[in-house]
Amino acid sequence: MRISPYGSWATPVTADLVVAQAVRVGDARPDGDAVVWAERRPAEGGRSQLVRCAADGTLTELLPGGFDARTAVHEYGGGDWWVRDGVVWFANWADQRLYRVAGGEPEPLTPEPASPRGDRFADGDVHPGGSVLVAVREQHTRDNVRNEIVRLAADRPSEPEVLVSGPDFVASPRFSPDGRLLAWVSWDHPSMPWDDTVLTVRDLGTGENTVVAGGPGESVLEPRWRADGSLLFLSDRTGWWNLYRWAPGEAVTPVVVLDAEIGVPAWTLGSARYAPLPDGRIVFARWSGGYDGLAVATPDGAVTVPDLPFTAVGAVRAAGADEVVLLAGSPAEEPGVYRVTAEGEVRTVRPPRKLPFDPAYVSAPEAISFPSGDAVAHGLFYPPANPEFAGPEGELPPLIVLIHGGPTSQAAPVLSLAVQFWTTRGFAVVDVNYRGSTGFGRAFREQLRGQWGVADVADCRAAARWLAEQGRVDERKLLIRGGSAGGYTTLAALAREDTPFAAGTDLYGVADLEALARDTHKFESRYLDGLIGPYPEARKVYVERSPLSHVGSFARPLLVLQGAEDAVVPPNQSELIVEALRRRRLPVAYLLFEGEQHGFRRAETIRRALGAELGFYSQILGFPLPPEEDLETVAVENL
Repeated sequence: MRISPYGSWATPVTADLVVAQAVRVGDARPDGDAVVWAERRPAEGGRSQLVRCAADGTLTELLPGGFDARTAVHEYGGGDWWVRDGVVWFANWADQRLYRVAGGEPEPLTPEPASPRGDRFADGDVHPGGSVLVAVREQHTRDNVRNEIVRLAADRPSEPEVLVSGPDFVASPRFSPDGRLLAWVSWDHPSMPWDDTVLTVRDLGTGENTVVAGGPGESVLEPRWRADGSLLFLSDRTGWWNLYRWAPGEAVTPVVVLDAEIGVPAWTLGSARYAPLPDGRIVFARWSGGYDGLAVATPDGAVTVPDLPFTAVGAVRAAGADEVVLLAGSPAEEPGVYRVTAEGEVRTVRPPRKLPFDPAYVSAPEAISFPSGDAVAHGLFYPPANPEFAGPEGELPPLIVLIHGGPTSQAAPVLSLAVQFWTTRGFAVVDVNYRGSTGFGRAFREQLRGQWGVADVADCRAAARWLAEQGRVDERKLLIRGGSAGGYTTLAALAREDTPFAAGTDLYGVADLEALARDTHKFESRYLDGLIGPYPEARKVYVERSPLSHVGSFARPLLVLQGAEDAVVPPNQSELIVEALRRRRLPVAYLLFEGEQHGFRRAETIRRALGAELGFYSQILGFPLPPEEDLETVAVENL
């Protein structure tokens, strides 16, 4: 082994390899014997292509050039497309119209919008008769955004007919097997879908509505009909998103009750965490102890866990008598598309990419829990891993504290070359499940209520200090990075005179909470009510928690990366903090990426952002960059 400073190790996990890994499977759905999935492709400008795999393994790309299956509903999208009997319906990114494709050119079903992306569609379902469909429509006018459920023809252009209007938000419209009933989920400001939602069923013949579940303190998600006419759904009424059943004229009854999370926060539409099989069994995914996995419930309530390697699961959908199609990955493999029987037999449909390097380079995550004041937080720790290099004797590796977004997301124990990019160079990484993260029950999630910028910052500081106390990382070389909500936590952690961090990277994070409360999109426009307090009543707290209010306490170098077309956290948030640091002549670097929204999708952006961040850390910590890598770095002002 060669002895070289941590951070400088040569690695096969290059920026180009990370870009290639960013070809991500976004969703997968069975269609008879075939399976269709979406691939997000950075090399094609970040567009989402739909790919069909026939029963004989033949692959067909369904969308011609210029089409991108991606909706802008809620700005985060999801439920972008759906499929039945060889026909695919999808929302196209450029114009947000709904299209139908059945082997030829896509045909528009909805009218041209009056304004760019004025009408957006998502999360649809086709009537059992096949002639009509329902979908969520988000309609943008000059002074209003309206979310409704609409009905339209499934095979020809038509004017959408409004079925459900009034709630601030609607999701998951689903026809019953006989087509007589329609179920949907709704919620109103200031709640988010993981706070309080309502599940309603309408008799389409009489127009009568029945409230099935939900209300204050209960989040209901993912209604799904069974062949017998009963309705399954997820609810966190016990403190965990578990599975329940309802049928017309009957009371709600529990189906699967565990101290584990079957549901996930509805940041995007169209999630599928469970699938009922024809014989009465239910295959479901559940988070427990920081890991995800598949389980099976029998009709008598017994739960079995098949022996599978997966630690992160998504898009669980029934495919035949005893099989599901799903997305899944593990610490050793990136996500792929699989067919899995209820007994645990696995067939690969779309394999994960074969890694072009020795598995010895892969750093496996270690689940950790650590004290944070009077609380306990969690995380996944990745030590440095490179079979060709070791650090100098007596030295410890630098640590990158990685902060997920949301803040209700979670650290996922699945192979990510975006993490291995750092660990193979000699960095340690801790992906923090701070208070407010999902996967540990509602009580843990709600520990961030009113405490954003306090509890999350404390937990990230505690993770770094705990690992340093354990002798696993260098306490003088602690770094922090995060995107979106994680970017806010990064800034808040650095805006303290007692910060333990040597530097940080903020990706499209929030610098001014008050400005965000006044200028953001509808979906999140009242989110801060729960995280901070109602605005403007709690204005004093907004100002106090804003990193921009504490520029005088900044003393550490900062790198800021921002998309120019970000509608969730507008560019002015990044520009405010950068200009404030420039005025104080503090070390800062800023890159604005044209054509990018909230989260980077383009190959050139991902490559440039990685090079800039690595170069930033090399300048701060003083290690040399591997000479064989051609990475574009960034100049740090005032360093």
